[in-house]
Amino acid sequence: MSNWDLMMPGMGLTSIGLAGVVLSYAGIAHTFIDGMHALTGLTMFVGLIFLATGILDGGVSTSNRAKATALVIISIGLGFGTFAFTMNTSNYTVTIAGILLAIAFPSIVIAYIAMKKPEITRPFGAIVGIAGATGIIVWIAFGFVTPDTYMIDEAAMQVEEPPADVGPTGPIFSITILEGSAEQGNPDYEPDVAKVPKGYTVEWTNADSVSHTVTSSVDFGETFDSSLIAAGATYSLNTNQLEVGEYEYLCVVHPWMVSTLIIEEPKEDVKVSIPEGAGIQKVGQMYFDPEVIQIPAGTKVVWENNDNTMHTVTSGSPSKGPNELFDSGLFGAGEVFEHTFTSPGKEDYYCIVHPWMIGSVDVE
Repeated sequence: MSNWDLMMPGMGLTSIGLAGVVLSYAGIAHTFIDGMHALTGLTMFVGLIFLATGILDGGVSTSNRAKATALVIISIGLGFGTFAFTMNTSNYTVTIAGILLAIAFPSIVIAYIAMKKPEITRPFGAIVGIAGATGIIVWIAFGFVTPDTYMIDEAAMQVEEPPADVGPTGPIFSITILEGSAEQGNPDYEPDVAKVPKGYTVEWTNADSVSHTVTSSVDFGETFDSSLIAAGATYSLNTNQLEVGEYEYLCVVHPWMVSTLIIEEPKEDVKVSIPEGAGIQKVGQMYFDPEVIQIPAGTKVVWENNDNTMHTVTSGSPSKGPNELFDSGLFGAGEVFEHTFTSPGKEDYYCIVHPWMIGSVDVE
């Protein structure tokens, strides 16, 4: 026969856990971590109620087993309580402690009254039920019939419009969440170690078929947290918000997916000139100055057209054609073209209009 004394709280706690997991994965909570925080807090509150009722059921026990259990509970509570009040930087510690007390004391009082004076438990429960129903009705009613405006401060009625959603403010540094990365042991983020100059926008693209997160691991998402990134979706991070340094991050859904983001000091732009006369093929003529450059990854190269005719700066070669990595299109005298190189390797380029004009960029 089933033990309903165990099944009832078991079903209740399972329902709470399921609700918390849904909140976390559905994105209803601000982040996945916030959803898990809500789940643990809610479970703890219910546990306090069961604990108080269990201790006081049938009177306060004086057996050695009860004393040992109480000692263990008090030790755990004091240990974690000491840590919560002395070794954290949260602004809400006192608020959380107040909520705990507001839950614990009424739970103990209700359990004690139920034990000592069961005859008043029923009317006491009726009063609580009526008060709760009244509160819900008033809450809904005020949703349809609001108070007169004279009861509300005019200043309080002025709602600031949220700032417009602006796109990336700097060059893009792309990182890919690789296909199959949800399976432990497979490559996950590419590049695995990303060195990004401060001022860039880092953009993660989920090329996998399941959802992932990009979450700073040391502080569990306090520095940055993408929440769940669906398959094919992206997450952008403005590095102006970060200090220069190294940041380890992971996927909270698949915690074996660990990678590193290194924010470096901003790099100076490298300039390449298209000198006067470059549009005419002749011996001794400089077409790109300098013709070959070596730069670290994350550097922006700026081509300036100092000639008196139009040119292009197109990745590829005259023999194989463009490779579509970058292309300035036609730009005239005095105009510039910029491109940021984020991946190591050698990139050749040329002018489509004047194919004898060849240059290369060696990215380290």
